[in-house]
Amino acid sequence: MDNNANILSWNQFMQVEMHVGTIIQAEIFKEARNPAYKLIIDFGQKIGTRKTSAQITNLYTLEDLIGKQVIAVINFPPKQIANFMSECLVMGAVDGRDVTLMTVDKPVKNGLRIG
Repeated sequence: MDNNANILSWNQFMQVEMHVGTIIQAEIFKEARNPAYKLIIDFGQKIGTRKTSAQITNLYTLEDLIGKQVIAVINFPPKQIANFMSECLVMGAVDGRDVTLMTVDKPVKNGLRIG
């Protein structure tokens, strides 16, 4: 594999808007094909709240998620998943069916940009 094949420019990287948000609501996504949760994430006053679904049921309970600060990409177009419109993409490390959420190690203000 050619390591230079996937090199991004700084401008390309900066087009990906990753922000910190706090999960304020989580519920089981019953209609999803694969086990998942519906999440509502607060990204602060400027961005507001966004909905997403996440296949993170192997490692997280609903109770684990409320109040957890996560990192998400907020500038993808909305995506229809079953009967639910996802408005952001929560970032995580994927190991088969286990997804470990990307978080911050100290509390920060919702909406802060990752970069």
